[in-house]
Amino acid sequence: MILQEKYNLPNGIEIPKLGLGTWMIENEDMAQAVVDAVKIGYRHIDTAQAYANESGVGDGIRACGVNREELFITTKLAAEVKTYEEAITAIDQSLETMGLDYIDMMLIHSPQPWMEFGEEDRFFEGNREAWRALEEAYQAGKLRAIGLSNFQKEDLDNILSTCTVKPMVNQILAHISNTPLELIQYSQKLGILVEAYSPIAHGELLKNQQVVDIAEKYGVSVPQLSIRYDIQLGLLPLPKTANPEHMKNNAEVDFIISEADMEFLRNLERIKDYGEASVMPVFGGKLK
Repeated sequence: MILQEKYNLPNGIEIPKLGLGTWMIENEDMAQAVVDAVKIGYRHIDTAQAYANESGVGDGIRACGVNREELFITTKLAAEVKTYEEAITAIDQSLETMGLDYIDMMLIHSPQPWMEFGEEDRFFEGNREAWRALEEAYQAGKLRAIGLSNFQKEDLDNILSTCTVKPMVNQILAHISNTPLELIQYSQKLGILVEAYSPIAHGELLKNQQVVDIAEKYGVSVPQLSIRYDIQLGLLPLPKTANPEHMKNNAEVDFIISEADMEFLRNLERIKDYGEASVMPVFGGKLK
């Protein structure tokens, strides 16, 4: 069962192969979502400072009935944090907001502030500064693992050029109809685990008839097919939901997609429109 399977991070820490994404789950609904997920068998919760639901995650951890040590909690430094001092403060703020003694993993949420996402300036120096703060918090035991999110090859190379602790994870947008294979393979070759957020393309894959047809062939839902696809690429999917039925369905992925179907899905025409989510920078939009 996928909920019991784990990847090993480069430092030997185990990370559950499937996590619960929490983007756009309101803080007041977050504790219940954590409790429901843990009851179903999830042990990996992914949040971020930008989601404004860290305190709800903390409440859920305390209410869920399993030991803190059994859970793997990830959060992310706000994308705008690009100095060493700001990063130190932000790391301590997340610990305080969640009410935790340590965080299992913390990522830099984006190489660029959201308002400047996709612009020319890659904020190389600011990212090295933020990374230095993460390294120190890691050495101090505040964080058990550290990594990156939305980092392209040049951004990864920038961190690798000066780091004393290598990034353990790169969390990126990766799903059927948008699979950045070059970046995935480059990260994996470096020993960096790739996590996949929005594995169901923010719901847009449900409207793709070619994907629907293949899901029907396997007798599974589109979300199950999408999650399994990421797993077979060696990725760690983070489907977002506060619905216990969906949580349960998302975890029932003990089937194998044939190599021919994987090849077909890898080469599907790239998605052009993420619907309402298209305004978000990670889906190609620009914040006003």
